[in-house]
This record gives sequence, C-alpha cells and structure tokens, in this order.
Amino acid sequence: MSRIEVLSADKTPEASRPLLDSVESAYGVVFNVFKVLAHSPAALGSYLQFYQTNETSSMTAKQREIVALAVSQVNGCEYCTSVHTVVGGKVGLTAQQVLGARDGSLDAYSVFAREVTLSRGQVSDDVLAAARSAGLTDAVIVEVIAQITLLTFTNLLNNVAKTTLDFPPVPM
Repeated sequence: MSRIEVLSADKTPEASRPLLDSVESAYGVVFNVFKVLAHSPAALGSYLQFYQTNETSSMTAKQREIVALAVSQVNGCEYCTSVHTVVGGKVGLTAQQVLGARDGSLDAYSVFAREVTLSRGQVSDDVLAAARSAGLTDAVIVEVIAQITLLTFTNLLNNVAKTTLDFPPVPM
C-alpha cells in the first residue's frame, strides 16, 4: 500500500486533471506514479515537460531504457525497475539485456549511468575517459545525466511513497 495516496479522479487537484488527461491520451491509462505525482500540479507538470523534452535527445529508446534500468536498480526502486523492465522489452531489449542494464554490465550507457548514480556524479577521470573511449560524446554524456536525473526523481518519489505497483514485479 502506498504511503502517499494514489489519487482517485475525485481527489485529484483541478490543476492536475488536464495533465493526467494528457497522460491517459498518450498511454491509454494513468499509471499510479502519475496519480501520486498529481498531488502537486507543479511537480507533475515539471516531470511531464522534462520527460517529453528528454524523449527528443539523441539517445534511442533502447539507450534511454538501459539508463533507466541501471539507475532504478542502483536506487533500489522496485516500481521503476518493474516499469522499465516492461518498457525495455517493448523497445527490443531481451531479458538478458535487461539484466545487463540493471547490473551495469551491458554497454557504455549502463556502465556510465551506474557509475554516475553510485557516485552521485563524483565520477573519476578514468570513468569519464572510459565513457568517451566507448563512444559517448560530451553531448551524449549530458543526455545520459539528464536521463539519470529524470529517473532519480521518480525513483525517490516511488521509494518514499511506496507506490503501489501496476506493472509485474521484478526481483530486486
């Protein structure tokens, strides 16, 4: 059970309703994380804007999911790890690739995302050099950090809220 209420439609603040309508239009359903975010129209609006803008980065959907899985695993977020396991499969990641993304062994994106998250951004020169040697440009490095930031926000929210899962759970 969630520690921050998963809002029903009748309890949702008026300013959050059009934002949740846009989520429903995009996904066909309003997932629990959005119903928790709806407590704050400002937080919900900021998240949706950041998410939509981040979708226009040079990273592919697979690369964004790889980062999401690495970050969510490090941050111990069962909700986000479950979500991104499903979404990762939908964008073409195999079960083995999902596991590699989660443990930071899949590719340069997962390695770098894991290191940034574990160190809270205090990565060594060697980690940064390895990312560059693996082909991550400075622009991509910034985009990976943006994806990490987006995921860290929902990881923290869901960890505090204990948001009720509406995706199949995965072993942590």
